[in-house]
Amino acid sequence: MLPLRTIPAPLAFAGFIRYLPVRLLFLLFLIWLPLVATAQPAPIDTTGGRYHRPVFGKVQVRHNVEFARVNTLLGLSQTLYADVYEPAGDTVRRRPLVVLAHEGGFLTGTRDDALMTELCTRLARLGYVAATIDYRLYFFPFDSVGIGRAAIRATQDMRAAVRFFRHDAATARRFRVHPQYVFVGGSSAGGFMALQTGYLNKASEVPAYLGLAELGGLEGTGGHQGYSSRPRGVLNLCGALAQARWLEPGDVPLFSAHGTRDGLVPFGRGEIGAQLPAQMVAGSGALSRRATAVGVPNVLRRLRGAGHVPYSFEPTYIDSVFAPMRDFLRPLLGSGAPGPLLAQALNPRRVAQIMAALPPRPVRLAVAGTDAWAIVPPQTLPLSADTSATEAAGPAE
Repeated sequence: MLPLRTIPAPLAFAGFIRYLPVRLLFLLFLIWLPLVATAQPAPIDTTGGRYHRPVFGKVQVRHNVEFARVNTLLGLSQTLYADVYEPAGDTVRRRPLVVLAHEGGFLTGTRDDALMTELCTRLARLGYVAATIDYRLYFFPFDSVGIGRAAIRATQDMRAAVRFFRHDAATARRFRVHPQYVFVGGSSAGGFMALQTGYLNKASEVPAYLGLAELGGLEGTGGHQGYSSRPRGVLNLCGALAQARWLEPGDVPLFSAHGTRDGLVPFGRGEIGAQLPAQMVAGSGALSRRATAVGVPNVLRRLRGAGHVPYSFEPTYIDSVFAPMRDFLRPLLGSGAPGPLLAQALNPRRVAQIMAALPPRPVRLAVAGTDAWAIVPPQTLPLSADTSATEAAGPAE
């Protein structure tokens, strides 16, 4: 028999394993299994206030970044674009990404509206890469089937955007995005899209009358197939799901902000689209209860007494939404327990008590220019460098 040192390494290891007692092998397997089962993405460096304070004074914007080509309701080809916001002068090689979609009932709206511009700018000043995306609009007939199919098409477009950025992270790395830390979010219709991207993951969950296969399946045909569209977390602003049971144990964390007197998209469970005819949906309150019941980490920001998308009409609400959203995101970037301020994001009752005692503060919305690269000056952003996790509050609580 040859000495062990002259045997090729794989054969030597196999020979070593062969002579281990069966009980010891079983013990080693039991030790190894939970390590694999609980493997988490490598944490992102959050030191120095990054992702919590606006540590970057300027933001650079790449306009008209093509991320997908799809077919419209009429079968025509449409190119989808994104505006990508990044912290100016950043040298970090891998940054978390937030993909956002605008409101508009799947009929109107643009990716460069004031709300999307403000949220993306604030996120970039914290150190994130943020992208606001196009998605396919319009539906016919004007009924619940038509809008249901429109929601599927729009969700396919959000999934395509996630795949695009993950493809870029694996190839050209133009945007220096960390592929394991991609979040999705949106307002109203964009919230529906983000929720479906995060929690509608079985074709069998889609009603047969919507014709999912004809639409291209859950993922659609927007390109970069083979890359995952599963997000790290979901940011839902005044959105809903057709079924709360789509949230299941093991799903990604959920943040929601919603007016308790929303007359368009119900805060709890209720009807939407009275002229379509109406159908039942689960709003943010119902989704939070379901998430808690099945063990999905979630934060619900109740905008007490507010209607639909109040932050789009009364800018004072921007802080009410952004501060808890920021504090929800940052703990998801690391593997350890968050500090005291960040831990409050995981305790919505405590957050509500603190924010209820704070006065409203005005916020100015800034709209970026139309050039290929735009620099947004810091004076358009009201959060100061020493903002705490509980500072921002509007008249919501």
